[in-house]
Amino acid sequence: MRAYLAFTKKELIEYTRNFKMFLAITLFALLGIMNPLTAKFMPELLGNFMPEGITILITEPTNLDSWIQFFKNGTQIGLFIIVILLSGMMAKEYEKGTLINMVTKGLPRRTILFSKFTGALLLWTISYWLCFFITLGYTLYYFPEGTTENLTLSVISLYLFGILLIAVLLLGSVLFKNAYGPLLLTGAFLLVLFLWNLFPEAAKWNPFVLVSRNMDMLQGTLLLEDLLNPLLITGLIIASSLFTAGKLFSKTTL
Repeated sequence: MRAYLAFTKKELIEYTRNFKMFLAITLFALLGIMNPLTAKFMPELLGNFMPEGITILITEPTNLDSWIQFFKNGTQIGLFIIVILLSGMMAKEYEKGTLINMVTKGLPRRTILFSKFTGALLLWTISYWLCFFITLGYTLYYFPEGTTENLTLSVISLYLFGILLIAVLLLGSVLFKNAYGPLLLTGAFLLVLFLWNLFPEAAKWNPFVLVSRNMDMLQGTLLLEDLLNPLLITGLIIASSLFTAGKLFSKTTL
């Protein structure tokens, strides 16, 4: 346990030194600010830029518009940022041969691997929840009359999907030993999820619902019981990715 904590601490220090922590926190904080601001002022901006003589009917923005921006930006930008930042989580160690020194000094391979996962998970957790709480604060300020009774389920669903991608990235890092292989594996994995939706019955089990129907969850049309199957598959993929990565890493040549 002491070795695990020490190596995890080393990962966090490394994220600080290579500015990945700074980039993630800064970009996610900006997203958190932009989400409610876009919802609040976009109708006014559209009205000001419309040519004279043309009128468009725009409904008064609500807190739901702010959360639409949150899930849109979180899915399209936030997950992309995290995948790019973490794609090389083991590439430098392979390139420089530092893993050999760690293993020869008695550090268990699984400790190295799961410390890598923990460090990546902490980076995602800090960034994501920072973005969420900034968005929540500004949303409550600009739209104090709005209610979000089912917010917890929709927000946690997106967070869990981020963990899923991190597990796939870690598996790719073990398989390919560079920064490009994990990106290709993650892209292929997302493609499989897209194709999965082509089969209506199987789509009920697709983890992609965790990032594609967040507003349905927020509005109460998609409930927790409807997500039990996708959540189960998500958990199984995370566990199997970590298990497979551990098995492969224990046998791979460093």
